[in-house]
Amino acid sequence: MIDPQGQANKWIKNMEKANNLHVVKLSDADFVRTLENCIQFGTPVLMENLGEELDPLLEPLLLKQTFKQGGSMRIRLGDSTIEYSQDFKFYMTTKLRNPHYLPETSVKVNLLNFMITPEGLQDQLLGIVVARERPELEEEKNTLILQGAENKRQLKEIEDKILEGLSLSEGNILEDETAIKVLSSSKVLSNEISEKQAIAEETGKKIDQACRGYTPITVHFSIVLLHSRLGQY
Repeated sequence: MIDPQGQANKWIKNMEKANNLHVVKLSDADFVRTLENCIQFGTPVLMENLGEELDPLLEPLLLKQTFKQGGSMRIRLGDSTIEYSQDFKFYMTTKLRNPHYLPETSVKVNLLNFMITPEGLQDQLLGIVVARERPELEEEKNTLILQGAENKRQLKEIEDKILEGLSLSEGNILEDETAIKVLSSSKVLSNEISEKQAIAEETGKKIDQACRGYTPITVHFSIVLLHSRLGQY
């Protein structure tokens, strides 16, 4: 996680506090021993202050090079072979603002950018303001998001069903009654879902328009917060 403002660190520490999170740095003399213990017992680890190069010792861990031995999952770190718990979680953060990681590093991890931009901060503040001032809008917007995801899921199922019907049909599809029924029912259902989706999108636009009425407030406070943050560096 690219985390110059420390947001990711704070989020991880809060999220994993109850799970006995261990925080380490590559510069720590005992970081390997801590890492090995946490891997075995399924305890989460946060590695802070990473640079642009990772310790080669982490390679098997990032590639999840686990193997079965004696009925249990194991992994080899350096000269040690240790038991690997499926509950283990590994987080890494860097304070670098614009790190350049090699492609071979990027494919081994999920890279998240927590760098605050004015636009991103405004979006966050807008969500907070709307949730406080117009909670019904925020709730309706979240409902629409869920409905949209469900509509897309149903449309995907219909597409799969049509493709399955076409693949199973033998000869001229126009003479296959089963295939024709599948296509007809799918078309009706697809039209109904598309109509619902269109209504949802129109409603979403109205909600967004209402939310944008609070934009001047969020712009003002984002500028105040950014200036305040910059003053800390």
